[in-house]
Amino acid sequence: MIDPTAAWRTQYRHPTPWTTEFPPLSMVDLFDRSAAAHARAPLIDFLGRHYSYAETLDGANRVAAGLAALGYGPGDRIGLFLPNVPHYLAAYYGILKLGATVVNFSPLYTVDELAHQVADSGTRLLFTVSAKAVLPTALKVLEQSGLERLVVGSVAGALPAGKSLLYRLFKGKETVAPPADPRILAFSKLIANDGRHTTPPIDPVADVALIQYTGGTTGVPKGAMLTHQNLSANARQVMALDPHPGEPDRILGVLPLFHVFANTCVLNRTVLNGGCIVMLPRFDAGQVLAALSRTKATALPGVPTMYQALLDNPKAASTDFSSLRVCISGGAPLSAELKAKFEAVTGATVVEGYGLSESSGVVSANPYEQEGKSGTIGQPIPATEVRLVDKGDPTQPAPEGEPGEVILRGPQIMKGYWGKPDANNEVFVDGWLRTGDVGVIDEDGFIRIVDRLKDMIAVSGFKVFPSQIEALLYHHPAVKEAMVIGLPDAYRGEQPRAYVTLNDGIAATPEELREWLNPQLGRHERVDQVVIRLTMPKTMIGKLSRKDLVAEVMAEGV
Repeated sequence: MIDPTAAWRTQYRHPTPWTTEFPPLSMVDLFDRSAAAHARAPLIDFLGRHYSYAETLDGANRVAAGLAALGYGPGDRIGLFLPNVPHYLAAYYGILKLGATVVNFSPLYTVDELAHQVADSGTRLLFTVSAKAVLPTALKVLEQSGLERLVVGSVAGALPAGKSLLYRLFKGKETVAPPADPRILAFSKLIANDGRHTTPPIDPVADVALIQYTGGTTGVPKGAMLTHQNLSANARQVMALDPHPGEPDRILGVLPLFHVFANTCVLNRTVLNGGCIVMLPRFDAGQVLAALSRTKATALPGVPTMYQALLDNPKAASTDFSSLRVCISGGAPLSAELKAKFEAVTGATVVEGYGLSESSGVVSANPYEQEGKSGTIGQPIPATEVRLVDKGDPTQPAPEGEPGEVILRGPQIMKGYWGKPDANNEVFVDGWLRTGDVGVIDEDGFIRIVDRLKDMIAVSGFKVFPSQIEALLYHHPAVKEAMVIGLPDAYRGEQPRAYVTLNDGIAATPEELREWLNPQLGRHERVDQVVIRLTMPKTMIGKLSRKDLVAEVMAEGV
């Protein structure tokens, strides 16, 4: 039987030993130390306007002082309903300096989704901005929930002077003025103070810094409680993967900051290293390429669909990628073909990793410089243990030579789900976190995810892994995106069906794709159809959404 811990001790390919320890550290101390060391350096580049570490620290202190003056304090839950704007950093670190807990909300949430999570978390105050995409939703939630206050920032006010005027002139239809209401406070009014505030004592291991909502391993969204130590340890663990810490560090921050991937890899890890976040409000391939050329960015965390979109953009041919050293890919499997093509075009290394909200963002990754393994999620990051257990009984090890459910232990693993003791009992086994992902670990300690327990398709008693069929589809030159789902079948229980989008300029019919695919599959794995679509449903971060595809197909009557 393979002992992966032996491989991680003797054949570890990350620059920092797997046995490295990460002492308790609060997020406030992490931020304050970096701000003191890099006071004059730029922390944020927002469409050309720079905010230094000292300015951002001052903003965070003023947020903390302003919230304290309103009566908020340690243990309160305060929400962020924000796109990628500079207000996010001041509010995020300001809330932490208050000793309170940040609650992240997606700016794409509907009124019902936001209201449910505000109520579930007990969020008392919500930060947002005067954009039509978010403010009307926040206003309705203010009326319908126990939310006490809104703090509303101005996007135009965060831009360079010239762009601010252009924004007001040409983007006015995208903004909305908040109504006069004593429960609504302008961000500028909140921070109109001297910033004098004393942070209360924080226990990094026990105190919850962030509630990050997730679907979890199963079921409806739950709030993962991430402590100060969870977040600071994960930032330090990710930093430990970089063979050249301290070198010029300009990270393209286009992943949404409310998402745990960006929270660790774009925000906390960059602050830890004294780097600069080249912040973009949302993903637009042309804007990303322009920002890369303008700022000479060195890193780009993203999801596979983002990398494909960048390659597809006409501006890619004239973009200078020479400054880009590494791209961290997560959120979804990265095809070998896309990795090879992106690296050939850009000269940057694309590093595939893995993580989840319950692990503060990152669990494992391929090495930046030493040889990795395409199609794997690499080796665990330092101080992280990974095991495989039986898919039907997580108290037992996986049968030798067979895939098993991936379970985890490490300093970045959540404290538990907010207000959900029953869910905690299901997701933890003897202190190990169950991921719901099925994987294998090879003799070099590299981990390969083969599917999710809840995504497996049951065909006449056989388990079919959709990702294995999708991997084959990506080998066809016409296929750009692929998802396989199981649909009800009266005789077999479920029937696999494939959905694809096509690359420009390469034609293929559904019948041709099915006849090419099925001979490569076992009898029970074969799809009844390959359906060609113009688009695939995606999440906020651009990840293909199997859940939404199933909902769309079922609504169409299969």
